[in-house]
Amino acid sequence: MLCTRLTNARFLTMDPDHSVAHDLGIWRGRIVGLDEAVTSLPAREVIDLQGATVLPGFVDAHVHLAWAGFKENTPSIAGRTRIDDVLAVVDEMAARDGAPGDWLSIAGYDQRALGRHLTAAELDKVGHGRKVFLLHDSGHGCVVNSAVLDLLPAGTPHENGFLAEGAMGAARALRLPYSQRELAEAIGRAARTCLTEGVTACAEAGIGGTLFGHSPVELGAYQLAREEGLLPLRVQLMVSAERLGPVAAHESDDIPRALDLGLRTGFGDDRLSVGALKIYTDGGMMARTAALSRPYEGLDHAGQLQDDPEALAATIVDGHIAGWQLAVHAIGDRAADLALDALERAQRLRPRPAARHRIEHAGLIRPDQLPRFARLGVSAVVQPGFLRCFGDDYATIMGEERAPWLYRGRGFLDHGIPLVGSSDRPVTNGSPLRAIQFMVERASASGRVIGPDEGITVDEALHAYTVAGAHACHWEDTLGSLTPGKRADLVVLGDDPRHVDPSRIGDIEVAATYVDGRETPQ
Repeated sequence: MLCTRLTNARFLTMDPDHSVAHDLGIWRGRIVGLDEAVTSLPAREVIDLQGATVLPGFVDAHVHLAWAGFKENTPSIAGRTRIDDVLAVVDEMAARDGAPGDWLSIAGYDQRALGRHLTAAELDKVGHGRKVFLLHDSGHGCVVNSAVLDLLPAGTPHENGFLAEGAMGAARALRLPYSQRELAEAIGRAARTCLTEGVTACAEAGIGGTLFGHSPVELGAYQLAREEGLLPLRVQLMVSAERLGPVAAHESDDIPRALDLGLRTGFGDDRLSVGALKIYTDGGMMARTAALSRPYEGLDHAGQLQDDPEALAATIVDGHIAGWQLAVHAIGDRAADLALDALERAQRLRPRPAARHRIEHAGLIRPDQLPRFARLGVSAVVQPGFLRCFGDDYATIMGEERAPWLYRGRGFLDHGIPLVGSSDRPVTNGSPLRAIQFMVERASASGRVIGPDEGITVDEALHAYTVAGAHACHWEDTLGSLTPGKRADLVVLGDDPRHVDPSRIGDIEVAATYVDGRETPQ
């Protein structure tokens, strides 16, 4: 007897052997058959989906759950475009709660909306003696007041209170880490939001690191969240490469650096597991710290790498040799050059053709870099929502020649490069349907079309958020398609993305989300 039979729906299975179905049978959390194989079987529960369209649950291959959960409960200045208005909000928040010397954290900072960065001196006037920390929306910078600057190690670089990349990490390190309880609750908040958008599995893009880590025992917070029922979807954890340390392993293992006990990609189960090793090579375009091969339009610099190039390359090589899947953050084309060079070197030293290494973001990729991606078998894990939300700005700072290279779609696919969809939640909207719309349209929020030749089909975009996402996370045997034997993770939609105008895809209703064959609370 089936546990559940879902009927009267259009199941887009993403499985070429049985691409569309009308019935789907579930037993103990797994799909056991489609159509005639299950239609006549008895079931404890039969659910009539009344003609809805059903897809495999979306896989978001790059998110920041803890950060997203904390951001939901953090005061924000997002949407304000006048410096006086921002300072007035900081003044009010600093005076409302807390005492002199306490930290005040505020989200939503973006200098582009204000025309320039705030300064430490301006924050001093409204900080009421508190340590003020405004996190940049990109996650790659912050602006702080003098109370924070005075505590930083001597020589920490800043621009009148604006700290980027490693300097921001130094400011974050001044604060006590969140407790596992606080982290678990934040993770749970973000996970529930993911479910409302049809996401049933995701990859947390970096725990334990300086930039996006929240605690030296952060993995334990995810275990706590799972134990207490706060983790209603599948999560794979990327571990920051900063956590690697030298080890005296057996010489035949040839492992120069590792996590404690040799933990690496693959440990865990289908609900919570360790995924790729996360390595940052550059910053972000919003903060103008993505490393480019030539300067930003209108600026006299080309961004920055996170560290000495040889040190970054050595980390990539060591991670590969130690048996990790690698997720290399590289937004600018100069950072991508470094990543590709190091991956090529690593594969020469210890060939691992099935390593499934990933370039996270791949924000600006030159035409000559595409064949290198393909030769190395590297996936491109892109965030289409970036150009939807920030496309006008990005296209301007890249200029006419480079703008079409931003967050490519067609270029990757035509070279046989796996194209993987993701959001980088909470940097921008996390909805897969909105991202799928942009992958097809290539239109920014203002309607500006950016790199129209990089547009892909709806089917290809759906593949990026299902089959390709599962494959990038080593989940292809259990997720990504509605295939008998796989987990019954699926999303019920109010319309078929293939049959509506592309401009409407992002507005399709997510009617229900199922994990392990059970509908999750919306």
